[in-house]
Amino acid sequence: MKILLTVHQFVPEWSAGTEILTFSVAKELMRRGHQVTVFTGFPVAENPPADQRIDRYEIEGISVYRYAHAMLATAEQAATTEIEYDNHLATRLFDDLVANVQPDIIHFFHFFRLGSGLIDVAVKRGILAYFTPTDFWTICPTNQLLLTDNTMCKGPSCAAGNCIKHIVMLTRGEKERNFMSKLPTPIADISALLISKLFAKRHHLALEISAMVKRSKLNVARVNQLQRIFSPSRLMTETLVNNGINADLMQSTAFGIDVSGYEHAQTRTGVARTIGFIGTISETKGCHVLINAFKQLNLPDVRLKMYGSFEHYPDYAASLQALAAECDAIEFCGTFPNQQIAHVLSELDALVVPSLWYENTPLVVYSALAARCPVVASNFAGMSEVVRHDDNGLLFTAGDADLLAETLRSLATTADLLPRLSANCQPPKSTVQYVDEIEAVYQHDLASTKK
Repeated sequence: MKILLTVHQFVPEWSAGTEILTFSVAKELMRRGHQVTVFTGFPVAENPPADQRIDRYEIEGISVYRYAHAMLATAEQAATTEIEYDNHLATRLFDDLVANVQPDIIHFFHFFRLGSGLIDVAVKRGILAYFTPTDFWTICPTNQLLLTDNTMCKGPSCAAGNCIKHIVMLTRGEKERNFMSKLPTPIADISALLISKLFAKRHHLALEISAMVKRSKLNVARVNQLQRIFSPSRLMTETLVNNGINADLMQSTAFGIDVSGYEHAQTRTGVARTIGFIGTISETKGCHVLINAFKQLNLPDVRLKMYGSFEHYPDYAASLQALAAECDAIEFCGTFPNQQIAHVLSELDALVVPSLWYENTPLVVYSALAARCPVVASNFAGMSEVVRHDDNGLLFTAGDADLLAETLRSLATTADLLPRLSANCQPPKSTVQYVDEIEAVYQHDLASTKK
């Protein structure tokens, strides 16, 4: 089969969970003899000319077509809000690529800045198309369903008034934030509808509001045209269905990981001496919560190793360095090639995932379980489907540094806790098994179309 995968950004420059998942699937499909092409994005500061937007490179035999984009208005699309979810140029470039590659299957892993218009291309050309949602981009403009007070959002209101309130509170000054925090969402919905209908062609801000009003409805309508959605968790399934996605499209398909390197994973013994974090160094990952909790331990023989890049959120990274400045037991270790993750995890006694938002199940959680490294995670649906409290890991209330400190102290001082949790860590699904599942769906659906 000729299979086209799409993702918002890709290796080697980007290597978070969605990118690694897409890359792993691409490699396994290639190993099975399929012809695999990847269409991806690459953020830039300024938009290059239209005829220079696409470049091509190869990585481990996979052809990658990369679309350079900036979140800037163009002569064609004046609203940057619209460009994020309905990028007209990206859609045309994708259509050209599809015409050239002529894939049998298109599998979307993320649409951020590329836009859900890519689905229209697949539908127009009669190509079987699938989607693996790794976050809540379909319905949430910030991907995370996380409000400014760190409470969770259930999804957009009828005219996305709550989304508009949230974006203003994230991007504007204190006066605007205070006003929006007190504005009832029904009033925000009515206001957004009136502004979009009466002023969208007259004022730039009204144009942005109009684009936000349309965002969720357009995305949901397009996603509902897909052949199947491979949902990684019950949380994802319930959230998307509750926001208009057709339940009949949803297929429960937990992520798989490359399990090579974990064959000789050892059960941890004694008490925890090395605590680790592996992931994006960003505020929503809760890195500051972990550092604040670790500093409370004040145990001289326990250390914290933080793995992640400082490049993507430099201001936040600098604040973490300042927060950890007087604690010699905290080490910022930078990044490492993904193929070394089994070795990195083998040197940790426990992995902490202190996220402040619903993260489904980050791939690093599965990797830790494969390494028999217990996970201490924020108690969110999604992660709690995999990390079972006091069985193969420990859960704590998201954002609660005091409770996290107590949890880490237990691991560092209770003799039988770490070995028991480690012994209960079961190997996760492999990438091979994951691709078995999605490939079986591809083949079944292709066979059905030929009858």
